[in-house]
This record gives sequence, structure tokens and C-alpha cells, in this order.
Amino acid sequence: MLVSAVPACAMLVLGLWGLDRGTMWRDEGATFQVARRSLPEIGHLLGSIDAVHGLYYVLMHPVLALRADETVLRLPSVVAAAATAALVAAIGSRLARPRVGLWAGLLYAVTPFVSHYAQEGRSYALVAAGAALATWLLIRAAEDSAPRGRWVAYGAVVAVTALLHEFAVLLLAAHAVTLAVSRVPWRILRRWGCAAAAVGAVLAPLVVVSRRQSEQVSWIRTPGYEQLKALLYAFAGPDEAVLTVTVALAAVALLAPLPRTGPLRLNAVALPLALVPPLLLYLASQRQPLFLDRYLLFSLAGVPLLAAAGAERLLGPLPWRRVVTAAGAGAVAAAFVAQLPFHERERLPASRGDELARVAAVVGRVARPGDAVLFLPLHERRTALAYPREFGGLRDLTLRRSPAASGTLFGEEVGAGELESRLRGLPARQRVWVVADATTVGTGWFRAQRGEMAKVRVLEALYREESAVYVRGGAVSSYVRR
Repeated sequence: MLVSAVPACAMLVLGLWGLDRGTMWRDEGATFQVARRSLPEIGHLLGSIDAVHGLYYVLMHPVLALRADETVLRLPSVVAAAATAALVAAIGSRLARPRVGLWAGLLYAVTPFVSHYAQEGRSYALVAAGAALATWLLIRAAEDSAPRGRWVAYGAVVAVTALLHEFAVLLLAAHAVTLAVSRVPWRILRRWGCAAAAVGAVLAPLVVVSRRQSEQVSWIRTPGYEQLKALLYAFAGPDEAVLTVTVALAAVALLAPLPRTGPLRLNAVALPLALVPPLLLYLASQRQPLFLDRYLLFSLAGVPLLAAAGAERLLGPLPWRRVVTAAGAGAVAAAFVAQLPFHERERLPASRGDELARVAAVVGRVARPGDAVLFLPLHERRTALAYPREFGGLRDLTLRRSPAASGTLFGEEVGAGELESRLRGLPARQRVWVVADATTVGTGWFRAQRGEMAKVRVLEALYREESAVYVRGGAVSSYVRR
């Protein structure tokens, strides 16, 4: 228990450090506004968009019902990351010895890539925890005397994990390789096959629905060498020295495997976990680009397990057990210190794609109750949905149906004719505040959106820009009647 508790506590401390960055970014904003809808409203949304995150939204619904703020939004991810660190330690202890588990769990906890998603209000840390638990259950179920109930538990955990994010189903492929190279008895393979088939049956409806919503990920580009290199640095670095040592230790583990302590070797579990899901997603993405590092966070656990096994192979012959254990833990602490700048960077508001709070703060500072607001493009309404207080008293010029009522993320908007009528109906001295996504407005993509360009033409025909405030990722402009 102590072997798992120490990495869990370390991860919990790191996860809580700087948890409130002072802003949500766009993906967290989606979680924040969708999870606070009623369950029927969430179901209405999932029929048209974001079905792949449906279970996560449902799980977050009661969490945000307790208190709707950014810290609470991220707490489930922190807890899930701590559980994953504990499970990695448990796996290492089971497959090798306790100090291997301790080192692996601590190395997982101090990885900056883990901290990034431990502090994000999305499903990826929960998926990693589910994958680690499923791997632990696989190890227990592969034992000769294991009851069938363990396979039921294994299948249930994999199914729930895949429902949290369907790419976690790639975990089954990693486990299939593990069992194949371990040459387990046929009855074990048969039971695993039954569990995998049950997972496929449970996941099939989500796959069908999410394929209809594939436009959501159309922005992802075909991966190449740079994406693979970035994933390597995320899993084993990103500090160059830490990366070099981690890869060297993993190589030692593969060249000189630790003795088997059960039906499965550590290498047979860790290497497929680290390699198979990324490789399969990379190959599939050559035809349908879907390769993102966050989709593969659940595979990272294999890397610290291999590094810890390599360290054990080098230090294991030494007679001073406690000294060796402490030395390994000290080496992990040194890795943390080396990567401290990366950890500090992850806790800055600028560590994500945008800063919705900064945009909202500008609106709250310059706009007055009764003013009008217009969002360019439609999805920039996410700022008001994430920070509604700053938009209190403002009139949304283009909104026809709210996001919850329309079953969409950002609502349905009126056409250009109705927008013109609403603009003409404003008092002569009425200001219009335009909240724009500075990363998309003016791009080729934006110019190709007929509805967005129509909004711009109607606005500029009747109003002129008076001033503008630019912040990271967004702009707030004041328009007055011509």
C-alpha cells in the first residue's frame, strides 16, 4: 500500500499546485457550459456534436452542480492522475518488485505531460486512470487460478474507459499483444476475447454516432515525423537529459529483462502499452487524420514502467536495498528538478490554446449594461458561456436560440436580414461590442464562411470601428453608428 500511496500523494500535490490558472481555455469552456446543462439537454447536444465526450459530461454534471468554478472543474482530473500514479506503482510491484513500482509511479507523477492533463477539465486523465486499472485487472485475470469475475471486471473497466474516449479501445490491441507474446494458455485468450467482444458491442453505438460527427476533427492534419518526435518528448521528456536517461533505461530493460514473477513479464505489459496504441493511431491517421498526443495519454504509463525496470536491472545487484531504493527515488526527484521550468510553464494561463478569462475581463471592463455584443465567428460565444457574469446586461445581437435549447455548443444565430433589423433598431448612440477570435477572423477559413462574412458586411454597412483591445487569442472592438 505504501508503494502506491507515495506516488499518489506526489501526484496529488503536483496536481493541486497552481490548479487555478485564472482562466479556462476553449475545450475546458465546453466542459464547463455543457456539464451544467440538464441531463436531457446534454442528451440533446450529443445527438449532433461531442458524442465522444458524452459520458464525461454526464459524470461532470453532478460535480459542477456542487460548485461551478475552474478549480472544481479540474479536481476530477487531479484525482484521476493520482489514481493512475498509484496503479502504475501497483503494476510495477506486481510484475517486478515494490521498489520498481515506487520508481515507476513517481516517474509517472513528475512527467510534465501528465501534469498538463491532470490540471485540465477534460476526460484524458480519467481515461488514463481507466487504462491503468484495466491493465492491473488484466495482470490479475491472467493468473491460472483467477475467477471469471476478474474478466468481467476487466471488460467493464475497458468499456467505461472507451466510452469516456473511444480511442482508448486501442488498449485492447496492446493487451492482445501482451497475451500473445506471453504465450498464456488458450483459456485465458478465450476469456480475453469474450471480454473484448463485449467491449466492442458496448462501444459500437458510440462509434456509429461519432463517425457522423467526424467534421469536428477535420482540422487535424496527417501526422509525420514531427508528431512522433513530439510524442516521444511528451512521454519520456521533455528535458533532453531526462529523455536520454529514460530511453537508455528502457533499452536496458528490453535488452536484459527482469525475471518473470507471474504469467506476464513487465516488458510484455509495458512495451505494448507504450507502443501499440500510438502506432495504430498513427497508421490509421495516414488515411483519416486523428493523431493527437492527448488521445494517447493512457499509453504513457508503459514508459516509466520500462525505465524503472531498467534501473532495477542496473541497481538490483547492489546489497544495500534501502539505499538503492532511496537512490532511485532521488534520481526521480532530480528529474523533477530538471524539468521544473516545464512544470511551471504548464501552470501559466498561457499554457493552453487561449485565455477566455482575459477576453471576458476586457468586456467586463469596457462594456456597459444595455450595450450590444456580436461574436465573430459563432464559436466565440464560448467566452460568454464560460464567463457569463462579464456579459451580464449585454444584448446578444445574433442569438436566435440558446445553446441548450438548440442542442448545440454555441447556439443558433439569426440571418443577415434579422441582424440588420436589430442593428437599425438600436439607439443612435448605442455601442456594439464585437468579440472576435483573433486566430480565425481574417483567415481563409473565415472568409469561406458565408454566414460570418454576411454578419461582417451588415455590421460594417451601418457601423464603424472606433477602438479595439487585443489580448492573447481574442479581440474586443467597439463599433458606433456611422
